[in-house]
Amino acid sequence: MKIQRILPSEEAADLLDLVRDLAANELAPRVAEFEANHEFPREVVRTLGKAGLLSLPYPEEYGGGGQPYEVYLQALEEVAYHWLAVAESVNVHNLACFGTATYGTRAQREELLPDMLSGELLGAYCLSEPEAGSDAASLSTRAAKEDGGYRISGTKSWVTHAGHADFYNVFSRTGGPGARGLSCLVVPAGTPGMVVHGREKKLGVWSSPTAQIGFDSVRVPADRLVGREGKGFLIAMGALDCGRLGIAACAVGLAQAAVDYAVRYAKDRRQFGERIISFQGVGFMLADMATQVAAARALTLAAARLKDAGLPYSLEAAKAKLFATDMAMKVTTDAVQVLGGAGYVADHPVERFMREAKLLQIVEGTNQIQRLVIAQGLA
Repeated sequence: MKIQRILPSEEAADLLDLVRDLAANELAPRVAEFEANHEFPREVVRTLGKAGLLSLPYPEEYGGGGQPYEVYLQALEEVAYHWLAVAESVNVHNLACFGTATYGTRAQREELLPDMLSGELLGAYCLSEPEAGSDAASLSTRAAKEDGGYRISGTKSWVTHAGHADFYNVFSRTGGPGARGLSCLVVPAGTPGMVVHGREKKLGVWSSPTAQIGFDSVRVPADRLVGREGKGFLIAMGALDCGRLGIAACAVGLAQAAVDYAVRYAKDRRQFGERIISFQGVGFMLADMATQVAAARALTLAAARLKDAGLPYSLEAAKAKLFATDMAMKVTTDAVQVLGGAGYVADHPVERFMREAKLLQIVEGTNQIQRLVIAQGLA
């Protein structure tokens, strides 16, 4: 189903048409093969980069698209509709560009951003650790200062693009305990001492590589420090606010795909001489699914418009991420139910949608953390 969208410009409408066509022609025909083979579609992501889709919300002067966040999120939704793993890659890459684009020096931006934003260089975001997930301020990876640079030692967990990224944003402790002791360093792939451990065997999103990375006295020049020492936690949380909106958009796209597939199936499937969509039990379920997707989309775009207006949006991003990802889990589960036994087998994509939706309730801060953030905002 083509979504009716209110966009801020004709240029944005043309852009969404381009994304929709690109996703239908370049992503949709490949997703089943790459997911089955657990293969990362690096060339597909590079194609999106060449089309400008990895840089949409960043400044034009550094090669970005200069688009408002409400447009970027709707583009991301269109990508997620056809292939969640690729949409997640776009979102993670944007997280990896955030620090340099927002807090980097002019020299860093001029040197690094053009290749980052073009997608020629793929980024990764290294925040979580084996003993520091939701409690990011307690991370133990340390960057010891030495003449002209830093030596990083520690282990990072759940790194998307591990082993495939060209640069890694590594959040490390340069000072004392707590949030104020953290800093962000951009580490090029292949730097001696970096070791990518075995790929995680995940429930879903199989074409997206996730692994631990060990840092054994990894030497990084001082000019790869993003912002000032001690600003790492601020950079990480700012990136996560953006990332939560991205995950919400991914959830909307995935859930919309589930609704559309379930509707098509219910129109074709006949029982007792009738299309099953005509049965109130099925029709009402589909109506609820469609309504929940529309509500999540509206909440996500409302938060994006606050960001675009320069207004505080952290709480609204948490609400959008919470609602949209819980919605996606329910909607994809209901899509399996609409298909019945057929929904439980790999002949139809709804079982994959359900497995993929679970991830979205966990990444960029679990939904329990989102509830904590929202509750603290109400206090």
